[in-house]
Amino acid sequence: MPELMRGPGSGPGPGRGRSARGAFQVVEVTGPSMVPTLYHGDWLLVRYGAPVRPGDVVILRHPFQQDLLVVKRAAERRGSAWWVLGDNAYAGGDSTDYGAVPEELVLARVRVRYRPPRADQRSLFGMLGWALSAVRRVSSDRSVSSRLRAR
Repeated sequence: MPELMRGPGSGPGPGRGRSARGAFQVVEVTGPSMVPTLYHGDWLLVRYGAPVRPGDVVILRHPFQQDLLVVKRAAERRGSAWWVLGDNAYAGGDSTDYGAVPEELVLARVRVRYRPPRADQRSLFGMLGWALSAVRRVSSDRSVSSRLRAR
């Protein structure tokens, strides 16, 4: 279930105070819960304190293990909480397991995904394909989540 590791040299990350609003940080994805949108090893540029809308990919503290950061899709607002889903229905570890997440645990919105090249991408076509898709903006408008569309 671990989802994110902080990026190198990024320190402990922004807190919840006013000075953290709008701060950017790079984090690494671990785990399969957001496949096909995000894969293990992807790097994300996240913005702390950014407003969240349904469909956005967000970083949050796990409700039962708050030292664990996870990445999920904000499906809908339920009062002062968010119903969050992983794009991979088979991975689990989302609101279907732990319910709606209080808004104060939703820390950041994912802005950009960087997918590092794989070691086996050595051909010209492999590198060209990687170069065309390595950096991609993550937004609710480009959702590939069939779980979100099915709700």
